[in-house]
Amino acid sequence: MSAIADVARLAGVAKATASRALSGRGYVSDETRRKVVAAAAMIGYVASPNAASLVTGRTQSIGVIIPFISRWFFSEILESLEQSLLAEGYDMTLYNLPAHSAERERVFDFFLARKRFDGVISVGVELSDSEVELLHRLGRPLVGIGGEIPGVHTIAIDDTAAARLATEHLLSLGHTDIRHVGGDQVDQMDFAVHTKRLTGFNTAMRAAGQSTDGCFTPCAFTVPGGYDAGLALFGDPHRRPTAVFAASDEIAFGLIVAARELGILVPSELSVIGIDGHPYAEMFRLTTIEQHPRNQARMAVESLLHALEQPSAPTAPGLTRAPTNLVMRSSTSAPR
Repeated sequence: MSAIADVARLAGVAKATASRALSGRGYVSDETRRKVVAAAAMIGYVASPNAASLVTGRTQSIGVIIPFISRWFFSEILESLEQSLLAEGYDMTLYNLPAHSAERERVFDFFLARKRFDGVISVGVELSDSEVELLHRLGRPLVGIGGEIPGVHTIAIDDTAAARLATEHLLSLGHTDIRHVGGDQVDQMDFAVHTKRLTGFNTAMRAAGQSTDGCFTPCAFTVPGGYDAGLALFGDPHRRPTAVFAASDEIAFGLIVAARELGILVPSELSVIGIDGHPYAEMFRLTTIEQHPRNQARMAVESLLHALEQPSAPTAPGLTRAPTNLVMRSSTSAPR
């Protein structure tokens, strides 16, 4: 069986250099790394992860906990996390974490506590103090995405500010009869995303001297949810607004489809803006606030790897704001 010594001899380098080149730990020039990788491929050498773990104390595996897999934001995060971790030589183990339940307790008490991970990334999950304490006792770095978690470094957009900007865009165009279609305030997502986006809308409207009474319509955070809300909201011409701020791009897509079915022209008779930066926004020509979930995932991986590489100076707990930006397309215009 081929050994690291054979790889080093064939590549003309020391064993330690060959080991660094294949493990990704420590500096090795690009030319040397290519020679070592080529030598390993030539003789069929595959590094043993178990042996590497005994030497380095690392498993090269990261645990990821997440509440949803199929929803767009979370699937974008997952794909970017996997790509970023693989590029750094790490595997990813995924746990689809439900709401507080016996199953959620088993994930923390058994899988995360007893299986060895170099670190954990929590995506869109508002961890309890006891869950954070348990993960900290493992002595492994923990990074969050989606909202503030006490004692944990997290990455998230400012949902309130993003919603305010979206509403201010409609106001700047001259709209005053504006509605917000967003998530149900009872059926909240973690980190109170629904409430924060409603708060941003209300803040912008009141600052412009506009009433917010009767200006909110709750719906599911989906295309069908937006479609159903749109049919109900736009069906009566006497209460139809001239503009709508949708709490997500998917809700906005549903609103636009509903408007088209009712013969309402977008944007000349109805302006629509969303939040997300969904890839279908270009197809719908949707004006939106982009939140770049893939960038948030890369920021989380960078934070986690920094804590792994410099355990004596880990990233301080706190919230890092991910940048957002307004992208204007043809779903918004001045009222007719």
